[in-house]
Amino acid sequence: MDTNFSDDFLVKGKFSIKKSSTAYKGKLTKEEGVQLLINEKEKLRELQEKLYADGSQSLLVILQAMDAAGKDSLIEHVFGGVNPQGCNVTSFKTPSSKEYGHDFLWRHYLALPQKGMIGIFNRSHYESVLVCKVHPEYNLSEKTWSSVKDFDGKFWENRYESIRNFEKHLAQNGTTIIKIFLNVSKDEQKKRLLDRIEEQEKNWKFSAADLPERALFPQYMDAYETAINETSKDYAPWYVLPADNKWFARVAAVQIIIDTLEKMNLEYPQVGEKEKSELAEAKKTLESE
Repeated sequence: MDTNFSDDFLVKGKFSIKKSSTAYKGKLTKEEGVQLLINEKEKLRELQEKLYADGSQSLLVILQAMDAAGKDSLIEHVFGGVNPQGCNVTSFKTPSSKEYGHDFLWRHYLALPQKGMIGIFNRSHYESVLVCKVHPEYNLSEKTWSSVKDFDGKFWENRYESIRNFEKHLAQNGTTIIKIFLNVSKDEQKKRLLDRIEEQEKNWKFSAADLPERALFPQYMDAYETAINETSKDYAPWYVLPADNKWFARVAAVQIIIDTLEKMNLEYPQVGEKEKSELAEAKKTLESE
């Protein structure tokens, strides 16, 4: 293939969301992309089994996007073939009163994948510098702050620093991190929201709350651009995927995940001489039955 998804969509240097395509699909046709995804899912299944057997590392995949960008369907289509025993998905909603009683990272620590596992965050700790950046009054629910005036430049600098430190700590302790932003255009989002209204089987996906947030699309784009620039590091890189074509975003995502797993130098556990002897004895016992 002409496209190296892991390299072409990796954020390197200063990121500009206006210069980032939402509709790019390379030279692939949809039919080719669908078949490629089927092939790549088999590789992902094998690598996930190797990760589980190795047991010394974990993989955290963070998905962020605007409403209707395709996060849920990407999880379904990309991870549908892996062993569910080795993969956990956590969808983060508005924090509960219990969660607001702790620091903003607390609930995300609880959902981290243990070694040998793949963890998927459908939304994540980045909501604290995305939706809470657009709606700073939401931060008052943490009960630490007395006024919206507290959320100045220094406040946001501290948030980005906390996120960088959190992710660096994870990376230094065996968790490889991939962060994916599904970059959907406002026009495509409109089309998908209308589909949810017009197609009865999709009505359940539509929320009236999506419309006020859609009106803030430019503010969200600014928040994403800043967050990505502040937190894209070698130990926790951001990938920005064109998401107007869902099938292409899925193919790009699965190849990025596969490339990442292959670079983790995973190994199946080695069997020592004692264990080999025990295996030989066990084989004799079974064959003599």
